Amino acid sequence: MHGYGPTPQQQTTSRPSPATLTTVRVILVTVTVLSCGLLGWVAMLRLAIVTRRPRDWVLLVVVMVLNAALFAFIVGTPDDPDDMSDASVLLMLLWIVALLAGVITYYLYVEIRHYSSLRSLGSPAPYTAPAHPAPLPYQQHPAQQQQQQQHQQHQQPQPNPYTVQTPPPTPTPAPQRLDQVRAELDELSDYLRKENREGEGR
Repeated sequence: MHGYGPTPQQQTTSRPSPATLTTVRVILVTVTVLSCGLLGWVAMLRLAIVTRRPRDWVLLVVVMVLNAALFAFIVGTPDDPDDMSDASVLLMLLWIVALLAGVITYYLYVEIRHYSSLRSLGSPAPYTAPAHPAPLPYQQHPAQQQQQQQHQQHQQPQPNPYTVQTPPPTPTPAPQRLDQVRAELDELSDYLRKENREGEGR
């Protein structure tokens, strides 16, 4: 397990340069052609070692058996070509051509495809700076919320218990207004008395 930080890159399998691969392929194809397919097992051996697939190892064994049978067939033919039958000559030619075409085609196709896949897998991806995601809303624990509220209350100015709070002054009516109301009431009471007296006199 790895902690935080960049993940260590896995070591990619070292592969030869394209020039080296081309040279090796040319040599193996030339050897196979010049030996009339008898040394085709060399190309198949290299292919099996490079790919390490069971199928290529099986095909290597098949090619070696066919090469051994072809060699035995050539050794068993008469030394004088005129003594060979047409069927024997045709069979030997078909055998050699099929072996050459099969080995060379399969070897080149599989090896080129193998190194192409390695190149595509081993090429490092372009570096991109990690995007910073938008911060999610922080959910506080109830205890943290309570501590925060208490902290805010402590920051607010607290009233001083020793200061005497004076009540707000009650608005007093103007004395002129009271005198005016009193005079009006006196006039009204005088008027009512006069009315009562006049009524009694009648």
